[in-house]
Amino acid sequence: MIKKDVVIVGAGPSGITAAIYLKRAGIDFAIVEKSMPGGKVALTSKVENYPSFNSIDGVELALKLQDQLSFNNIELTFDNIKEINRVQNEYEIIGDFDTYSCKYLIIASGTKERKLDLDKEDRFYGRGLSFCAICDGFLYKDKEVAVVGGGNSALEESLYLANICKKVHLIHRRNEFRGDEILSRKVKTTPNIEIHTPYVPSKILGDNIFEGLLIKNVDTSKEEELLVSSTFVYIGNTPNIEFIKFDLEIKDGYILVDEDMKTSLDNVYAIGDVRSKKIRQIVTAVNDGAIAALAIEKEMKKA
Repeated sequence: MIKKDVVIVGAGPSGITAAIYLKRAGIDFAIVEKSMPGGKVALTSKVENYPSFNSIDGVELALKLQDQLSFNNIELTFDNIKEINRVQNEYEIIGDFDTYSCKYLIIASGTKERKLDLDKEDRFYGRGLSFCAICDGFLYKDKEVAVVGGGNSALEESLYLANICKKVHLIHRRNEFRGDEILSRKVKTTPNIEIHTPYVPSKILGDNIFEGLLIKNVDTSKEEELLVSSTFVYIGNTPNIEFIKFDLEIKDGYILVDEDMKTSLDNVYAIGDVRSKKIRQIVTAVNDGAIAALAIEKEMKKA
């Protein structure tokens, strides 16, 4: 078992920021990540609303976050956390490779993508359905693809795919997009993006090979086939909290915190996309991480 004063679960922007502040405070901690540092930043084609960068690729920004961990001599532990239990006044974090124990816990586990809830859906992820245009878009160079969603992610990835693919069909259940106006304008003026509103996917076409979607007009129930090589899904997220085996105050599936990022349970903090908040952006995530680390430093000095 690895025993630390603090364990951070997740190395997205919020978790990495918390780690940097804890390191500067001289606090003994571990930061545990199951895949790649940067979280969803690494899966974003372009970031244009983060201070100090006019525009930067998501992968490049994720690498800069990772570089800052190295610069501060912070070791990133790679492990998939399966379970977190409360054991008396401490927390036991069980991973695939090791078990960690701490007095203070920071949950920075982010979110996972919401699915379309259609028959045959799970069969085609990685075989025609995808959550990541930057990961899989190159597989469909010069082909027709679809994107489902109306927020910033859907708009950004539609623009990214438009540079690779012959045509992008953007499907959204409302007439107006929820994303930033600047992105909406770009999408509407990009020649090879065709907008389908107000439509929702109603059926996946194909049995063994993904052949496209049947989409239905929300207002008229009219259906039409879209024969596309792939569909990229950006219809929202749900928090990664299924491994938490104790009760916390939750709102709409997200963890409730106070102004110090403290949850309803002693010495447990939640930061970034996993917590209940109005705006989920990189800038709000790093804010959360700094606040939580400083709050823990203050609590430890009291003890």
